[in-house]
Amino acid sequence: MMSGRATLGRAGPGRRRRERGGARRAARPACPCTAAPCGSSRGCASTPSGTVHLVCRDQARAEDARSEIIRESGNQNIFLHIVDLSDPKQIWKFVEKFKQEHKLNVLINNAGCMINKRELTEDGLEKNFATNTLGVYILTTSLIPVLEKEYDPRVITVSSGGMLVQKLNTDDLQSERTPFDGTMVYAQNKRQQVVLTEQWAQGHPAIHFSSMHPGWADTPGVRQAMPGFHARFRDRLRSDAQGADTVLWLALSSAAAAQPSGCFFQDRKPVSTHLPLARTFSSPAEEEKLIEILEQLAQTFK
Repeated sequence: MMSGRATLGRAGPGRRRRERGGARRAARPACPCTAAPCGSSRGCASTPSGTVHLVCRDQARAEDARSEIIRESGNQNIFLHIVDLSDPKQIWKFVEKFKQEHKLNVLINNAGCMINKRELTEDGLEKNFATNTLGVYILTTSLIPVLEKEYDPRVITVSSGGMLVQKLNTDDLQSERTPFDGTMVYAQNKRQQVVLTEQWAQGHPAIHFSSMHPGWADTPGVRQAMPGFHARFRDRLRSDAQGADTVLWLALSSAAAAQPSGCFFQDRKPVSTHLPLARTFSSPAEEEKLIEILEQLAQTFK
């Protein structure tokens, strides 16, 4: 989350990219960024000015991240909110308080998890779904009225290219009836995020929505959730700053705002959400069903 005035800081694959795509001196007011303790999240929050709200689960890691961001960016306006985004009740509580105290110009949904065995939250929700899909849904939809009050509001959701192998499946959102594969569950969650972004863009034209693939970056999340993949490709993985580059460009640049709302981006360019010849397209009815299920669940915990 960002508030105040924010300018683009580090610029991904090289600082020269800062001059491209209208992001050279792009200024943005207010931004909450979810899940900032490590990896590309820190890069997303490292802006030299403006007010940044970090919405994090782990207090100690969040404090470390805040200190590092302040040290590297020189921006003192970095604030922490400790929220477990797998807990719908905590999200609702946070939003109600935030709405009373802050304005909001940019929301960056970067929280995510890939748990490789089926685990349930205290509320009986499958943890990947609770964090990656339901948590993102509740946080975003509940903050839309706040965003709509500001000039040039934006929502960026960090998805993954892994979603390209998945077709939206609304029949088993919490992996109750199929063999559990954490990687595929994560990819399905990321497909759901892309569908949500497209739906929000249609329903809320005053806000610029986008989803994106940061590329495979050498982050703690990748190292922990996909150790085999990391060991094999670690020399080719992106840095945290490279992974955050397109997120920051989408949040800050005028060139990004000129793109149609609802697109999926990689390396500052809109790309297809489906592979050639892949049968991953969903029907309007399936997409509406996803929204209906999430809204019903969200209201259950309000």
